[in-house]
Amino acid sequence: MIEGPLFPTQPIQPLGKKNVQPGPGKTGSAGFEKLLEKEIGRGLKFSKHAQERLQSRNIQLSKEDVDRIQNAVTQARQKGSRDSLIIMDRLALVVSVKNNTVITAVDDQSIKQNVFTNIDSAVII
Repeated sequence: MIEGPLFPTQPIQPLGKKNVQPGPGKTGSAGFEKLLEKEIGRGLKFSKHAQERLQSRNIQLSKEDVDRIQNAVTQARQKGSRDSLIIMDRLALVVSVKNNTVITAVDDQSIKQNVFTNIDSAVII
């Protein structure tokens, strides 16, 4: 003899319509958008490699320069870019748009002998 119900005690969801709730510590899509905006709003970051290149090539960036670069990254993000080449004055920067991080920097003396790979866009500012 079998005891207990033979059928599930909760209704079965129709195929294609899942009633999934975020688990503990997880957010829904609205929470994700807020988190993404918060991360983007933290400002432009420079990788260790980029910092070394800027220092070794004696490149000084002003706050206005960093703001211009950040605006270029924002433009690239709006177009769906992931990795972008940003050309500013006598400087070329490869930036991870997704991570809001400058990956490397090349000055005008070195730019002539460089090939930039793994980029999907270029922004000239």
